[in-house]
Amino acid sequence: MVRRIVVVGAGTAGMQTVLALRRGGYQGELRLVGAEPREPYDRPPLSKDVLLGAVEHSRFEVDYAEFGVELLLGRRALAVDPARRTVRTLGAEGPAAAAGLELEYDRLVLATGARPVALPGQPASAHLLRTHDDAVALRAELRPGARVVIVGAGWIGAEAATVARQLGCEVTVVEAAGTPLPGALPPEVGEPMRAWYQQAGVELRTGAGVSGFAPGAVLLADGGELAADVVLVGIGARPDTGWLAGSGIALDERGAVAADDRLRTSADGVFAVGDCVSFPSARYRTRLTVHHWDNAMRGPEVAAANALGGDEVYDPVPYFWSEQFGRMVQYAGQHRPGDELLWRGDPGEPGWSALWLRGEVPVALLAVDRPRDLAQGRRLVERAVPVDRARAADPAVPLKAAGNG
Repeated sequence: MVRRIVVVGAGTAGMQTVLALRRGGYQGELRLVGAEPREPYDRPPLSKDVLLGAVEHSRFEVDYAEFGVELLLGRRALAVDPARRTVRTLGAEGPAAAAGLELEYDRLVLATGARPVALPGQPASAHLLRTHDDAVALRAELRPGARVVIVGAGWIGAEAATVARQLGCEVTVVEAAGTPLPGALPPEVGEPMRAWYQQAGVELRTGAGVSGFAPGAVLLADGGELAADVVLVGIGARPDTGWLAGSGIALDERGAVAADDRLRTSADGVFAVGDCVSFPSARYRTRLTVHHWDNAMRGPEVAAANALGGDEVYDPVPYFWSEQFGRMVQYAGQHRPGDELLWRGDPGEPGWSALWLRGEVPVALLAVDRPRDLAQGRRLVERAVPVDRARAADPAVPLKAAGNG
């Protein structure tokens, strides 16, 4: 009988997990452990409204007492012992730091998210952007006229550059790859986005590696340097799973918890959700790690159901969005090299989409200021509906009308 459930990680995925457990009828002891002292909050606004100063916080409006959830905040998970079914934790700071706490569980859900990657030799004065405190600290330095250097032209880099320009900063983005968004999009799709930086007054330097840092400067691999009052490093994130060392819980080659398609880990009674986990996708015939909000919202429903005795499969169509340089960019699916690319509209003009096909079946869609394309294309991808190529490539034809099924 399940009487005690512990959820480690008080981000979006952890918060959604405890709510899903209660909605699923679980009435036993329920604890939510978070390393930060703050109640769970939404992360997407950190690089947008919170960084801009438009809102003070992005805390979820949840009454945890009403749901019977015990919050253990400001407390780091140090280790898990699957044989004894215990989690060892330690207070992060203050008097609680000396007080370790061992939590017993019948079911354990890992939701520890990911940590941002720092550059070798990165000074303490350079910023990372993952937590609320990170956003507040960076916001304090984004003053009009400040010279801001952002390392990485990924989603975080583009969103932060957008905000910094709105706040009157002089912004340079450096990217080691040849085009923006190199980890997410092929060069032919990322290249049209270069113009967005120029139009916003942001200098984008691609093919520019960073070799180090000096006081007030970022040093480039080609021997050049960029004057910088503010430095933000946004080069990706890795699953926050180091604390699981020695537990016997299997990790994949990238350090994510290697779960099955029910989000069960290799340890009995232990599940994993959100950024810290990878899972096999029958849809895409590969193992997926999805570091985006939609995954943190949907995975907990499956993990919670299965923790309570269900047998639900998790095989979503990944989805994410980004607001950058006055554009809404949305992506659904998972493309890979060799998939056929169809353009819907001219990427040099406002509003366009890119559709990837495998055979005649759509597997992914990128939509720029075309929300209808995203909604209709996502349904085609989810249902694996073959499309007529000519109609799918015509931006005047609704995507749902291009489907052959």
